[in-house]
Amino acid sequence: MITHPSFTVEPWCLRETELNLDVLAQSESVFALSNGHIGWRGNLDEGEPHGLPGAYLNGVYERHPLPYAEAGYGYPESGQTMINVTNGKVIRLLVDDHPCDLRYGRLLAHERVLDFRSGVLSRTAQWTSPGGRTVRITSHRLVSFTQRAVAAIVYEVEPVDGPATVAVQSELVANEQLPHFEGDPRVAAATDSPLVPEEHFAQETRLRLVHCTERTALRVAAAADHLVEGPPSTSWTAQSEPDVSRLTVTADLVPGQPLRLVKFVAYGWSGERSLPAVHDQVDGAVAAAVSTGWDGLVAAQRDYLDRFWDGADVEVEGDAQIQQAVRFALFHVLQAAARGENRAIPAKGLTGTGYDGHSFWDTESYVLPLLTFTAPETVASELRWRHRTLPAARERARQLGLSGATFPWRTIDGAECSAYWPAGTAAFHINADIAAAVLRYVMVTGDEDFERGEGLDLLVDTARLWRSLGHHDAEGVFHIDGVTGPDEYSAVARDNVYTNLMARLNLLAAANVATRHPERAEELGVDDEEAAAWRDAAARMAVPHNASLDVHEQSAGFTTFQRWDFEATPPENYPLLLHYPYFDLYRRQVIKQADLVMAMMECPHLFSAEQKANNFAYYEPLTVRDSSLSACVQAVLAAETGHLRLAYAYLGEAALMDLDDLEHNTRDGLHIASLAGTWIALVGGFGGMRRYLGDGGVPDQLSFAPRLPEALSRVTFRVLVRGRRLTVDISPSHARYHLTEGEPLSLLHHGDPVTVTTDAPADCPMPAVSARPEPQQPPGRRPEGLPPDEEHRAAAEE
Repeated sequence: MITHPSFTVEPWCLRETELNLDVLAQSESVFALSNGHIGWRGNLDEGEPHGLPGAYLNGVYERHPLPYAEAGYGYPESGQTMINVTNGKVIRLLVDDHPCDLRYGRLLAHERVLDFRSGVLSRTAQWTSPGGRTVRITSHRLVSFTQRAVAAIVYEVEPVDGPATVAVQSELVANEQLPHFEGDPRVAAATDSPLVPEEHFAQETRLRLVHCTERTALRVAAAADHLVEGPPSTSWTAQSEPDVSRLTVTADLVPGQPLRLVKFVAYGWSGERSLPAVHDQVDGAVAAAVSTGWDGLVAAQRDYLDRFWDGADVEVEGDAQIQQAVRFALFHVLQAAARGENRAIPAKGLTGTGYDGHSFWDTESYVLPLLTFTAPETVASELRWRHRTLPAARERARQLGLSGATFPWRTIDGAECSAYWPAGTAAFHINADIAAAVLRYVMVTGDEDFERGEGLDLLVDTARLWRSLGHHDAEGVFHIDGVTGPDEYSAVARDNVYTNLMARLNLLAAANVATRHPERAEELGVDDEEAAAWRDAAARMAVPHNASLDVHEQSAGFTTFQRWDFEATPPENYPLLLHYPYFDLYRRQVIKQADLVMAMMECPHLFSAEQKANNFAYYEPLTVRDSSLSACVQAVLAAETGHLRLAYAYLGEAALMDLDDLEHNTRDGLHIASLAGTWIALVGGFGGMRRYLGDGGVPDQLSFAPRLPEALSRVTFRVLVRGRRLTVDISPSHARYHLTEGEPLSLLHHGDPVTVTTDAPADCPMPAVSARPEPQQPPGRRPEGLPPDEEHRAAAEE
């Protein structure tokens, strides 16, 4: 979409200069507002036209049965779907009795701007009704970062070419009719009329609706209040019914005399509290918002974002699209997590119902690394949600005959709801991903209370899972069989390297942290014998390697499989999962997303530079990137192995995943993990930032190995580390490390120790990059910005 002529490239905002109905659903996703608790899609104020209406509350969902042709032990019995809750965005407009629907009459001008610094979505439109009257419409919208339950809109209408009678209908609407998409299993299964009415109210300028979900018994309340400014003729009435509560404001206007409506909306929900309690909660929240006022909400929003950008901004010189895209990414990742407060971060955030609103391993492996270094309080919140779901994970492990906890592949409330076990239950690596997130958070923040409490609980239960899932063979080597790694085109494999190395990290960390906190370890029943068993399994962990090819195997035997026939695969048959049976994919050398390559990114000290180069060259021609999670990881290893042009192309793919709608499903919501991948590609790729996770002698130290592609002249990023604010400024010739706050910091620059203080920045020269032949990709799967396959192949042969 960023290449669509309606969208401009600007460093601090996303601007759409005209309305295009052919990309309306996609624009609703990119213009979505959220604070991690409330999510409002960027629908037009008037409600229609729309692509997908959407108002969401984090954790509010409905269950539905999971049918199986043949039942099997351990199959999840019910699925979970995030539902569309009461829509508080709707402000309908009638001009001389003509509904303002931009498909009718004439739209003379239309612009929307999402400002990343203010957190406000602004809109201006000039429309001539079918009756010939022209009006100017202006609106501003926010979802508050500081008042968690609150969203607000300012809506103003003014006639341009003569007097007009206008009616503005501000509504709370439940059980909206939703479009149904077919043919793509990644699209959410919409739930029709999920909310059962309990209470409706409208009086003076106040509105309220209370509903309850039928199966999950979650009570959802929404309330609104309004400030109305208009000429003396202005009047209003309020009315309600079970699914609609409405304030109708009417006024006779002349040019230069606008009608202005300020709408404050509050949400609340609970699975335990009574109707009066939830009712009172939203009334109180909306009263507080009215007291703060629109200007107060805007000022607090700006202050919140100023603090965030001060510690998180990434500056890019040389590519204006990437500059805009990385700030777009940072803003939306923050929106997905800021006020989630012990709730999950869904794969689409709260921007749409794609993936049914489920949370996956994406959160811990892609989203939390960014947030750990930029907004660490949000990470503690998400990990506390994981901790809160430990009872369900322990029960799932017992059901599978295992010890410890088995965390779900996809979930909203902590229960497994993946109906396809090879890509669900078998993807045990999510346990180690959660453990790694715990380690990363504690090491970056120094939060010892969390480590001693929730952190140790999570590490111990995940370590127990690995010890019971794996086994020692006759020679003492520890194997983990029947698992699915990050690559979902390879399933139920033996010794997936990513899984094994992350499990190794998990086992060592559990033993080490238990040793640091012996009293808590004793409470959890961890004794010296169990800790020794964890260390032994980690020390003897199988890591398959093909000596004849001199590459690590993605899983045992993978390099002996028949290669996928890429030449015979037409471009329209990607993604492969929609055109070929998994049976065929599972027995071939074809990779959906970076897997072994990701193992090298997450455990860099366990591979030599030569091994990284050989492995990357081997797996590139097999990786088709049918997942949005792949490009950023490939960017990091491409940069580390000296393929800077290729790394830059992968950065572009990750950065523009939604802005260019590369997977043709942005309509269902944003790819939050791929957005976070933009930061990973820049900071981990061209910044070369690594933080080793305390692995048996490996120091807990930040390491940087920066290098820039020719297209970029400068990259500057900021990270928070144990109360310090570190700025890294990279140019082609040198890197500067500067502390703007905090105690001196020791780090590594291309392996050399450097100490940085607030008074003494460190300027370090950039070493030369070793030139290597650029690896090929599967035919037709080269990232944009690189020469076509034929040209690349000829160059490689030369």
